[in-house]
Amino acid sequence: MDVMTAIVTRRSEKVLTDPAPSDGEFHYLLRGAATAPDHGRLRPWRWILVRGEARAALDRTVAPSGPRPAGKNARGLPEPPLRALLVFSPLPGHRIPEWEQLAASCSMTHALMMLLHALGYGSIWRTGRLCTSPGLHGLLRMEEGERLLGSLDIGTPPEGPRQRRPLPDVSDRVSVFEAATAARPAHGIREAVSAE
Repeated sequence: MDVMTAIVTRRSEKVLTDPAPSDGEFHYLLRGAATAPDHGRLRPWRWILVRGEARAALDRTVAPSGPRPAGKNARGLPEPPLRALLVFSPLPGHRIPEWEQLAASCSMTHALMMLLHALGYGSIWRTGRLCTSPGLHGLLRMEEGERLLGSLDIGTPPEGPRQRRPLPDVSDRVSVFEAATAARPAHGIREAVSAE
């Protein structure tokens, strides 16, 4: 699958079933995703893989809502075969600002989602309660300063071809800076100069 096809056919998949990538396959794909832009090559992130019964224990911690049907999550959907928790681990005080470290973590995650899609897996990046659950920080043994950016639920999406998304009109999101523009004072500067 070429890159443009992968980009315009990827979807956030709400229903995911077996198979999911093995731990070895996940590590291999992550090595590719880790080549995403990362100023300083800090890799300010880590993943926690959750499978099997551990998924239900995680759900109970995040949203204790009493009994639910076996194999179903709080939304009544099948539990994904693999839930990969994304922990943001910024390096405080580093010359690379934290916002760039966060951008690198998000770039890597998107690259991972594209690699999963290219191999026929589906994924969805979930946030919400997972990121704000007070009990999860201790349960996952997260260190001070670390933040949970959500999870990638990963598995196999339902059969069927994925339609290409129509390409949006982004013409209002692009402008061209020209040399003539640089010769003119910015709005407000001219007024300040003429007021002196």
